[in-house]
Amino acid sequence: MAKTLCIANQKGGVGKTTTAINLAAALAVSEQKTLLVDCDPQGNATTGVGIDKAAVALSLYHGLIGRAAPQDLLVDSEIATLKVIPARTELTGFEVEMMSRPRREQVLKQLLDDLKAQFDYIIIDCPPSLSLLTVNALTASDAMLIPLQCEFYALEGLGQLLKTVRRIRSGLNPGLRIAGILLTMYDQRTNLSRQVAEEAEKYFKQLVFKTVVPRNVRLGEAPSFGKPILLYDATSTGARSYFKLAAEIISRNNTPPKQG
Repeated sequence: MAKTLCIANQKGGVGKTTTAINLAAALAVSEQKTLLVDCDPQGNATTGVGIDKAAVALSLYHGLIGRAAPQDLLVDSEIATLKVIPARTELTGFEVEMMSRPRREQVLKQLLDDLKAQFDYIIIDCPPSLSLLTVNALTASDAMLIPLQCEFYALEGLGQLLKTVRRIRSGLNPGLRIAGILLTMYDQRTNLSRQVAEEAEKYFKQLVFKTVVPRNVRLGEAPSFGKPILLYDATSTGARSYFKLAAEIISRNNTPPKQG
């Protein structure tokens, strides 16, 4: 039965989609059957793994509104053990169409429940907002991974996200936990990166992953070629970081961190 992990942060530009793509790919090549779910109407995770959105007949939207069976949404990637549920801009209509639907926060969970037996991990890329789509992702997940960029204001807004998690726990998903906080865009040459890392470790302690994702040109280039970093440049520091993160998550699987 799959472990479902959503990658969430309402702040944009923190490495959320980069993490979703490359963590999913690293898990897949680590012999874990993995599903990447693109829950962002921008569809960047979809194109980032080389899927042509224009050529896709069915997307997550069709599954959420009940026009397609979950199994029919799965699309192959270049990695045999990595499947994708793609997204397109039509997903923006989800919130409007679900406005009067009962249990609208649980639609994604119901869809993914039918697929869990096929996978070891399900990775959900959330939109950069605390929208109904994000609430659906949090409700459907066992845990949330929070990318935190090592830049000014990085910790600002994290409190709001954690409050949302507490609200989800109080009703929709009592079992939701924080898988960890991942420091991204780390530049060891700057005092600012070190300060953000120190502050995160001070306040969140064991929730901060040991793995740190550095600023890396190759990581930024890979999406334009429609490839995860491990297929674009497996020897880069970015690729090594996501391999380490995958190993850390697998090792944590049966020993979840305390919530603090």
